[in-house]
Amino acid sequence: MVIPIYDNDPLDRNPYAFVTWSLIALNIVVFFIQLGASADTEIAMVRDFALIPAAVTGKLTLGGELPPIWSAFTYMFLHGGWSHIIGNMLFLWVYGDNIEDAFGSVRFFFFYMVCGAAGGIAHLLSAPDSLTPLVGASGAVSGVVAAYLMLRPCAKITVLLFGFIPLGLGSAWVLGFWALAQVWNVLSAAGGDTAWWAHVGGLLVGAALTPLLRRPDLLLFECIRPGDAIAVRQRISAADQRWGSR
Repeated sequence: MVIPIYDNDPLDRNPYAFVTWSLIALNIVVFFIQLGASADTEIAMVRDFALIPAAVTGKLTLGGELPPIWSAFTYMFLHGGWSHIIGNMLFLWVYGDNIEDAFGSVRFFFFYMVCGAAGGIAHLLSAPDSLTPLVGASGAVSGVVAAYLMLRPCAKITVLLFGFIPLGLGSAWVLGFWALAQVWNVLSAAGGDTAWWAHVGGLLVGAALTPLLRRPDLLLFECIRPGDAIAVRQRISAADQRWGSR
């Protein structure tokens, strides 16, 4: 088990990742609302905001306040427990600010929401008759992971190996292994409570959107060492001014 806790990205230019922080704050607030809700309120939240495939496909009528298809966007703000939200928010905190910087805040928010919706739809297509609610930001976070792997392949990630041994590794190793593990779990039809197809859906759409949303002159799979950072920042800043991307 590998838990990311910090990244050292030589290109990080954004000390105020407002969208990333706001998404984390919103997820935490909703989680505490879930914790403090009565049983009836919690049931209503799941009915109205979790993605229940059978409800979306019309095979189950829940009578919620919103059309079921909207749950493709709302499900990602609910979580199933402490480990669920801590894991997702930790990934978002470590990687999200870098991708917000690479895309710009507005495009990053669009990217996050679309990747989350893609993860929900992938899960829906894999189990259209399922009555089990899908919750969690994993699909959206998987898209962020794909973007980080494509834009920061040589950034150093500090991880906790087996949950307690600190170790610095290249992001290509950490995130590449994580991405392959998600695909392997889909191909091997791994069971359990994890919606593996949601992860893979977010990964694929994140990989497809990254070339389109990245800032000008921010190259894919460019291995940037600390000594190269100043020159690369200057190149990106010049492109920002030329294309008006900021």
